[in-house]
Amino acid sequence: MSGTDAKVISSEHTVPIGEGEAVRVRVYRSAYAAPTAPAVLHLHGGSFVYGNLDSGRAAATLLADAGAIVTSADYPLAPEHRFPKALDTTFDILSALARGKISWSAKKAPLYVAGEEAGGNLAAALALMARDQRAPSLAGQILLSPMLDPCLATCSVREAKAGPAGCQWADGWHHYLGSAARAVHPYASPVGSSRLAGLAPALLVSAEDDLLRDETSTYARKLRDSGVPVVEHLLKAPTGWPCALYRNADPDALWRGELRDLFSAFFTATGRALSSHHQSVRT
Repeated sequence: MSGTDAKVISSEHTVPIGEGEAVRVRVYRSAYAAPTAPAVLHLHGGSFVYGNLDSGRAAATLLADAGAIVTSADYPLAPEHRFPKALDTTFDILSALARGKISWSAKKAPLYVAGEEAGGNLAAALALMARDQRAPSLAGQILLSPMLDPCLATCSVREAKAGPAGCQWADGWHHYLGSAARAVHPYASPVGSSRLAGLAPALLVSAEDDLLRDETSTYARKLRDSGVPVVEHLLKAPTGWPCALYRNADPDALWRGELRDLFSAFFTATGRALSSHHQSVRT
């Protein structure tokens, strides 16, 4: 085990996902985590083409500090692995968590997906897949400055002087998708999905100075319009999001405590709703 901060500890593992294939994961948990603590599959940012377990440390630690047991996955990256390889791999990990094949989470713990930037895209797509396949059952999805729209034509992108060419997000989308035809797939571009009803409750967080702010807000609105319970939160500038989430995230950044409190409140609200649903099913 290796320490991540005063309250959270981490450990390294591998998860078999197929014949001769395994994925490295890092499990974060508070020393005071409850036996039935929420189980979270967390996916780091990096515009689909870079990033690793260390990149996801800031968000994963805050999720664990908020009371969850967090499995952060070192998923396959583009361009070596194009869509849908990373998505299929992370769905296998999510399914293993749900079936109790991974022993560090309680079998009946509420299950969540979470991610920042490119990881937020994967988390949103996993929620779509879980709904479409009717398993696993998710208590919620946590999307932090998610990459959802390959068009890169929103006002917040233009304000940041980024766009459809010559920036890390444009390059990331190009390497991840490989062809324009894949951009219309709802699992690749969740914001373009025409069928969002029935998804797990969502927490979406962006910031005033976040170039992915507008697509985050658009997805929150579309989810609400489809009847999905949504908590949307906009952090005050300056934050440096989305890059500040995974590039040597400042341990003293003011948004860290705010984010942890949002996680904790979301776990409490969605866990209570899930418990009430199970009770109503049994009666």
